[in-house]
Amino acid sequence: MINLFMRLCKFNFGNFEEPEFRKFLRMGAIFMIVVGSYWTLRPLKDAIFIDFVGKLYLPYAKTVSVFLLLPLVAFYTKLVGKYPKEKMLMMLPVFYGISILVFAAIVFLFQSHTLDKGVMACAVGYLWYFFVESFGSIVIALFWAFAADITDPKTAKRGFPLIYALGQSGGVVLPYSVGGLPSRIGLTTDALSLVILGCMVVLIVPLVKRFFAVTPKELLVSFNHGGEQKDEEKKATKGKKPGFTDGLKLLFSHKYLVSIFAANFIFEFIVTIFDFSFKLAASDMYSGVELSRYLSLYGSSVNMVSLLCLLLGVSNITKFLGIGAALAAMPVILGLALVGFISMDSLNFLFVLMVGSKAINYALNGPSLKQLYIPTTKDVHFKAQAWIETFGSRASKEAGSLVNMIMKPLQTAFGEVAGKAHFLTLGGAVGFPLIVLWFVVALYLGRTFKSAVAENRVVC
Repeated sequence: MINLFMRLCKFNFGNFEEPEFRKFLRMGAIFMIVVGSYWTLRPLKDAIFIDFVGKLYLPYAKTVSVFLLLPLVAFYTKLVGKYPKEKMLMMLPVFYGISILVFAAIVFLFQSHTLDKGVMACAVGYLWYFFVESFGSIVIALFWAFAADITDPKTAKRGFPLIYALGQSGGVVLPYSVGGLPSRIGLTTDALSLVILGCMVVLIVPLVKRFFAVTPKELLVSFNHGGEQKDEEKKATKGKKPGFTDGLKLLFSHKYLVSIFAANFIFEFIVTIFDFSFKLAASDMYSGVELSRYLSLYGSSVNMVSLLCLLLGVSNITKFLGIGAALAAMPVILGLALVGFISMDSLNFLFVLMVGSKAINYALNGPSLKQLYIPTTKDVHFKAQAWIETFGSRASKEAGSLVNMIMKPLQTAFGEVAGKAHFLTLGGAVGFPLIVLWFVVALYLGRTFKSAVAENRVVC
């Protein structure tokens, strides 16, 4: 059976040795739960927040979550310097799983009208929004830091897209099947979905235990941890305790890391503007568990298209043309999407736009960006990457949210239609120059990565 599966994966991902193939299958099983849970939490995050607080406050929720993530990521940086990676991969799922179950009880009380919605519901809405954002920032960043820390560049080219494909399969099945379940069976609260999700997140723990128990030790050695790391780098880090802002200092210490930050930032900035218009249009059409169901359908659709892209061989762009070509393709694609966003305005079009933008990012851009961390030090993997993933993504969402906040004043000043037109014009004026910058950054990252791997050296 395993040999048949390997042959089926040959075209899409390349040739594997059986032990490494099994390794990536196990990692994919873990990532399947992570991605499936997160993409189920995401639509529930928006639907519950809109129900408890209101749709026009979504940009403010993103702003609050970014500021709250600052101390959280700093705390996470301390933890990864103190505890082994396998222990962190078990501690965090337990915390998040139990927390989701607590939220399930609270959401049930409010949505069943046992408790009246008011200031308390508003506070819960903001806390819930931040909680889900932190799950996406911390748990996913930890997984990929762990993956980069135990994988060499050659096998990563084959293995990381496979992990992504398995992860997307979880994102296909769980959002609509779990997030849309209450609506389909006639319930009026999202509590059942949260209970199922809490249990699934805790399931990550036994999967991690099994991975370390059965994976050969020789397959747990990375690019620069098998002896390639320079002696002076080892001396410089020997005896140092992890600092509060070590990851942030690393981020701004090298233009390679700043460039990765920029690539994350610009994509999320532009898509945040798309996303706000999509959520407003969706909340005009649906509410309550029906909104949860519709947004869960969106989540499953994103992962379905992303998975199809991977199965149709989109990852071969990276394999045959290199990381640089894959990274440079994204700003071109998103530039075309921005033209469509400015030109057309309907819920169906916005649905397709969001699904396409997110899917191609997960299928092509995501695996490429993750590979960029391979020719870097362990400190970059576990410290700087958390800051880059969090603030290349979350801070860009904050910047996009600041743009989104302008829509309401524009509509107040010029009217609903003219205000929306001014908002779209502003989005294009800001977005197109950033896309050009993104393209230049992508070319630099591709060249630097290729050179580092060819010369068998650490970039930073």
